[in-house]
Amino acid sequence: MIDHAHDLASVRDATERVLTAAAELDNASVAEPSRLPGWSRGHVLAHIARNADALVNVLEGRPMYATASMRDADIERDAPRPLDVQLADVRESGARFQDAGAAPADWSRTVELRNGVVDSASRVPFRRWVEVELHHVDLGIGYELEDLPEEFTRREIDFLVERFTGHPDVPSTQLTDGTHAWSTGRASDKPEVTVTGRPADLLGWLCGRRDGAALAVDGDSLPALPPL
Repeated sequence: MIDHAHDLASVRDATERVLTAAAELDNASVAEPSRLPGWSRGHVLAHIARNADALVNVLEGRPMYATASMRDADIERDAPRPLDVQLADVRESGARFQDAGAAPADWSRTVELRNGVVDSASRVPFRRWVEVELHHVDLGIGYELEDLPEEFTRREIDFLVERFTGHPDVPSTQLTDGTHAWSTGRASDKPEVTVTGRPADLLGWLCGRRDGAALAVDGDSLPALPPL
């Protein structure tokens, strides 16, 4: 069962971690490339802030973004700002998200995200947690997939495995870290591929942040996953 209050607290803690780490940067390093192609660290910080406001929209029954082009334009507009402005924006937008999450609400209701995706309102805090944690890694400032909370890594693997389950372009695949096992891809009585590795490497492959070179593959080659 999803515990939205627990996830809201986890989002708050993750936001503090990224703020503390980013505070060690300077204006020059904020303008340097992040690990995301075409984005500086300023783009990543701007996205973290604007995503918080977008998810407030979701919780309050408004469209997540007015348009896809406006989402992109807002990030481009905010990316060049100096570090102190970036940090203040991440902090203040994060507080707005926490306030929206604390408001009395029916957490079992269905909400709409980008591109017509729908989900339970109760999962919105976890979706925000994903944004903060993975984009902290994307900043490339010493926080790695191995540093993610164990609970987060397991749940995000669960989430991504579910997302690819039944996808016609993904072969029937079993994943294991030696303790837990997951199945994803096309339905089959027997997996076509078994992928084994550390949780951080499994997550990195599933979320497109690692190429899977550290994973062991039994069967066909490592499946190519569709973009998220």
